[in-house]
Amino acid sequence: MAGRTTLLALLAGAAALADASQGDREPVYRDCVLRCDEWNCSGAGLQHFRSHQPIYMSLAGWTCRDDCKYECMWVTVGLYLREGYRVPQFHGKWPFSRFLFFQEPASAVASFLNGLANLVMLSRYRTSVPASSPMYHTCVAFAWFPDGR
Repeated sequence: MAGRTTLLALLAGAAALADASQGDREPVYRDCVLRCDEWNCSGAGLQHFRSHQPIYMSLAGWTCRDDCKYECMWVTVGLYLREGYRVPQFHGKWPFSRFLFFQEPASAVASFLNGLANLVMLSRYRTSVPASSPMYHTCVAFAWFPDGR
């Protein structure tokens, strides 16, 4: 029983470590996000953020905390580069400059094209396969929810 408990504790610890990238674990980044969150994401700071946030950013769901993470990511990247280190990943992703509300525009374009291809193939499937086919409705459901969400 003690062996299982130890194994479970080790697995939980490994999962917690695997969740963070090098940039996320950086104390400079964590302190920056905490300070930014305290100063900018409550009270008058939050009102100022909301009044200056572009409408497209709020419609896309970017929050004050997201903006803090983004800005602090670049502060940390700047420190790494100044010290001659390689750029770290943050939250499992490489840092990209934000374009409008897309932090990874190439990924967003690829996702859009993937969705478009999915809709085209769904349309072709629905016109060529009779609705009475045994797996018709299952295939249509998987086309609408390809990753199970």
